[in-house]
Amino acid sequence: MAAAAADSKGPLHKHNVANRLYKSSLLNTVCIVAGISIFFFGYDQGLMGGVNTTRDYAERMGFGHYSEERGLVVVDKPLLQGGIVAVYYLPGTLAGCLLGGWLGDKYGRIWTIGVACIWCVVAAALQSAAMNANWMFCARVLNGIGTGILNAITPVWATETASHKSRGQFVAVEFTLNIFGVVVAYWLEFGTSKYHDPTSSFIWRFPVAFQIVPLIFLFCIIWFMPESPRWLVKVGREEEARYILGRLRGEEGEDAIAAEAEFQDIVNIRNLEDDTAKQQSYFHMFFGIGSGKLHTGRRVQLVIWLQILQEWIGIAGITIYGPEIFTIAGISSKDRLWVSGVNNITYMFATLICVFTLDRIGRRWTLYWGAIGQGICMFVAGGLARATINAEGKGNQSQIGGAATFFVFLYTAIFGATWLTVPWLYPAEIFPLQVRAKGNAWGVVGWSIGNGWTVLLLPTIFNKLNEKTLYIFGAVNALSIVAVWALYPESNQRTLEEMDLVFASDSIWTWEAEKNFARLKAENPQLVQAAKAGHGVVDAEQGITTSRKASLVARNGQGNAAPANKSGADETEKSSVSHFAYMPNARDLHTSRLDIPSFYDATPRVYANRAPSSMAQTG
Repeated sequence: MAAAAADSKGPLHKHNVANRLYKSSLLNTVCIVAGISIFFFGYDQGLMGGVNTTRDYAERMGFGHYSEERGLVVVDKPLLQGGIVAVYYLPGTLAGCLLGGWLGDKYGRIWTIGVACIWCVVAAALQSAAMNANWMFCARVLNGIGTGILNAITPVWATETASHKSRGQFVAVEFTLNIFGVVVAYWLEFGTSKYHDPTSSFIWRFPVAFQIVPLIFLFCIIWFMPESPRWLVKVGREEEARYILGRLRGEEGEDAIAAEAEFQDIVNIRNLEDDTAKQQSYFHMFFGIGSGKLHTGRRVQLVIWLQILQEWIGIAGITIYGPEIFTIAGISSKDRLWVSGVNNITYMFATLICVFTLDRIGRRWTLYWGAIGQGICMFVAGGLARATINAEGKGNQSQIGGAATFFVFLYTAIFGATWLTVPWLYPAEIFPLQVRAKGNAWGVVGWSIGNGWTVLLLPTIFNKLNEKTLYIFGAVNALSIVAVWALYPESNQRTLEEMDLVFASDSIWTWEAEKNFARLKAENPQLVQAAKAGHGVVDAEQGITTSRKASLVARNGQGNAAPANKSGADETEKSSVSHFAYMPNARDLHTSRLDIPSFYDATPRVYANRAPSSMAQTG
C-alpha cells in the first residue's frame, strides 16, 4: 500500500503533498499546517498584554508614563490604550472575516490563506515600526483584517478535509497550538523585558515583528497543500476532488469504497443546495432570505451568539481581573509575571483534554460540562475575592487569596478543555457547502463583537462592580446550558453533508430538529448515508445513488409531522441500496453529476451536465 501511495499520480501539481503523502500522514500534515495559522492567531492575541506594559511603547503611543517610584507603567489615557487594542477586533477582524468568507468561497481555501499571509506580514511590519498612536491604530486595523481572513477560512479548510469521525480532534489539536501561541508570546515578552536597556523600543518591537516568522513559513508551504475537496466539488473540479478524497481516506478496498461514497454524498448535497438556495450574499444569509429549507439565517444567528457567549462566560473577565486577584492574594508584581505565565501553560495543556473528549462526548456535552465547571469557578472565585478583601489585616488574607488564585487556574483549565474549541469548530461544521466559508465568517463576526465589546466595557464594569462582575459571568454560564440544550443541534459524528438535513426543520428547537433529521434520513438515504455507513449505491454510468427523488419536505406534505413506521420509513420508500453494488475499485467510477431534484417541486430534474454555480480560476 505504501508503494502504491508513493507512486500515485493524479490531477494535482506534481509538487502537491497529496501526491506523496497518504491517509493519516496527509491528514496530519494538513492539521499541522492549519495549526500554524491558528498558532499565529494565538500569538497575536497574547501579544498586546505585554506590549502595553512596556515603557517606550506607553510613552510613544501617548497613553501612559513610567513611574520610577512604583517601577511600572501608569496609564493616563485608558480609553486610548483600550482603543488601540479594540480596533483589532472592531473593525479589524470584523471586516476581515467577511472578506475572508467571500474570498474563500469564490477563490478557494488555499488561495485565501496565502493572500492573508501576505496581508498579515505587511500589517505586522507596520506595527513593529509604529512611531505614534495613529500609525499603530492603522496597523492594528490592517492586522485585524488579515487575522479575520485567516480565522474565517482555516477552520473550514481543516473540517472539510478531516473525517467526520475525528473532525473535533482535528480542530482541537489546532487550538492547542493556538494557546501555544499565547504562551510563546507571553514568555518571549517576558524575556525581552529583561533587556539591559529598559527604555529601548526593542523590548516591544521584537515581539511584534516575531509574528512574521510563522506567517512567512505558512505562506511558503500552503501552496503545496491539497485544496478542500468539498470546495473543488462546489466549483465543478470533480476529478481533483475525487483524487484528494482518495488520498485522504484511502484508495484500496473498503477505504476506496468509503471515499467514493463520501464524494457522491458531497455531489448530492451540492446539487440539492444549488437548486434550493438562490441568494448567497451576507445580507441574505443573515436574514435567511431565499435559503428555503436550508434555514441559513438560523445558523448565522446560532454561530454569532455562540461566539459572543464564549466571551461572556468569563474568559475575558479572568484575563482582566485575574491579576487583581493575584494582587489581593499578596503575590508581588514580580511573582505575578511567573504566576500568569504558569497559568498560560496550564491553559495550553488543558486544551489537550478536548483532543481526546470532543469526538467522544460531542459538542453539546462538552459545552454543558464546561459551563457547569466554569459557573462554579466564577461564583467561588468571586466569593473568595470578596472574603480576601474583607480579611485584610486579619492575618489570613494570603490563604484565602491563594484559594481564589486556584479557582482562576481551574477556570482557565476548564475553559481550555471545553469552550475554547467548540465555538470555533461548530460554525465550520454546520453551514451548507455553497456558503460554508461565509458561514464560518459569521462566527468570527460574533467573536469580533464579543471581544471588542468586552475589551471596551469590562474595565468600566469591574471598576463599578469589582468582584461582583464574576457573579454575572457565573449566571451567564448557567443560561448558556439552557441555550445550548434548546437551540444547538449536535454535529458530532455527523458528516458535513448531514447538517443540511439537521437544520431542515422549520422549528428552532433541537428536539424537533432531531426528529425531523431522523425522518429525512429514512426518506432520503441516497443523500448522506453512503459515506457514514461505508456502503451505498453508485451507478458507474449515471453517477446516481438511487432512483428515488430527494426532498427535505415531508412526503405527506405535513412538514415535520410525517409519520413513520418502526423502521423510520415505508417499505415502499426504501432506497434501492440492495439493487446495485460499487465497482471493485472506486477510482474507476466515472465523474458525473448526480440526479438530485429540488427540495420543493414534484418533478425530478437531471443535473448530469449542468454547469456549476460558480467556477474558480485554475492554476
